[in-house]
Amino acid sequence: TMGIIGTSSIGRQVAMRKLSALLASTSLTTSCAFLHNHSAHPQSSRQIVSTSEVDAIESTLRPKICSRKNVKSSALRDQIRHGSSSSERLTLEKIVDSLKEDNYKKIIVVAGAGVSCSAGIPDFRTPGSGLYDNLHKFDLPYAEAIFDLDFYRRNPMPFVTLSKEIWPGVKYRPTLTHCFFSLLGNKGILQRVYTQNIDGLEAVAGVDPDKLVECHGHFRSASCINCGMEHTADDCKSSMVDKGEAPTCNNCGGLVKPSIVFFGEVMPSRFSDLVHFDVASCDLVITLGTSLLVAPVSNIPDWVKSNTHRMLINRELAGSFHRANDVFLEGDCDESVRELCSMVGWEEELDQLYSDAQSK
Repeated sequence: TMGIIGTSSIGRQVAMRKLSALLASTSLTTSCAFLHNHSAHPQSSRQIVSTSEVDAIESTLRPKICSRKNVKSSALRDQIRHGSSSSERLTLEKIVDSLKEDNYKKIIVVAGAGVSCSAGIPDFRTPGSGLYDNLHKFDLPYAEAIFDLDFYRRNPMPFVTLSKEIWPGVKYRPTLTHCFFSLLGNKGILQRVYTQNIDGLEAVAGVDPDKLVECHGHFRSASCINCGMEHTADDCKSSMVDKGEAPTCNNCGGLVKPSIVFFGEVMPSRFSDLVHFDVASCDLVITLGTSLLVAPVSNIPDWVKSNTHRMLINRELAGSFHRANDVFLEGDCDESVRELCSMVGWEEELDQLYSDAQSK
């Protein structure tokens, strides 16, 4: 069966209530393929990752998975639990020293909507935002219908309007944080970026496609939703962005859409193909701009080996980031990334990448 990963029916209801509250401030950049209110709209209760698929991943990784613990545990209780003293706990300074000394060779990045906020991408659900006003005229039955495949068949224009607004490289440019990912790649220490976003700004910032897993899809390819025939991204862009029309298939006349994961569609196989190796081999996982509520991407920090260094850059504590080998850098993603790069001595390179990205 398809469902919220790793929860009972009661737990799923609780999780969805929390998720519904979270959606009020969720950025558009997170694909709504994971953000549907299942209780309200049972007809779209399908998930793009099955329980069996994630169970298979977790069964392979189980010896490496660390259990979630109470985030409110005190530092003393953490020390007792992990058998470490305060002097043995990971600190920001220790991460900085390791970066300076080139000790990290395989860094995984887990990116959420927060990394794109400073790009100016409008909020999806907040009344009064430009995007909300643009979509309101379509009288959506529910906000997430814009990512519902059956709804797209009946009325493609809301998604066409959305695509015209956020098509990568047209209106919005990469943030400093996106450029930090590119910088890690230039340093030869980036294992992979796992992004929950559909804005494509990691690729625009210059992250090597081989190092990028866009978990909820992208705009660089397109296909017919009926016959599956592939279409070029340029043709799709021409229809959606330039003409404001829904593209149609040259083969069967059906609707064409970019490779964004909708309800009922399978998550890109690239995720399951790579995540096993990546979590087993990485030596640092950096998680940024995410509440870590949307599985399976939210599970990545817990799938790494128990002695792997983990860093959370976020406005608030999330997930299981309270271990002895964790560092929580609280605050805005861009500001925190600049602080980190300044401490390592990479600030000038970061600024140059950012300047280049704005002119692409």
